[in-house]
Amino acid sequence: MHELSIALNLIDGVIELAAGHPGTVRAVHIRLGARSGVVAEALESAFVIARHGTCLEHAELKVEKVPARGRCGECHTEYLLLSDAWVVCAVCGSPVCEVVGGRELEITALEMEDSHE
Repeated sequence: MHELSIALNLIDGVIELAAGHPGTVRAVHIRLGARSGVVAEALESAFVIARHGTCLEHAELKVEKVPARGRCGECHTEYLLLSDAWVVCAVCGSPVCEVVGGRELEITALEMEDSHE
């Protein structure tokens, strides 16, 4: 399960981002693409394991799932890729030449709680 190593790296990144900011991280928001190679549910489970013993022990992982998008090489139309099957452009019939979205795995926000509350 490579999601555990991804969760560990994610936690390291969050700790680095939160360093120097007052308060406690309560939630980590990420964008996760459909073609990132990461299973959202497995990453959420791995995050629970990986956060143990860190300053993120009680933080929640909030995942925004990003669909895969392709762009036609001929007419430049962008559209959702609903499967991994060979896809042709719905506008001109040409094959999709480029995947332009859905590979994301990025931290988008941290929810912080003031430590003085």
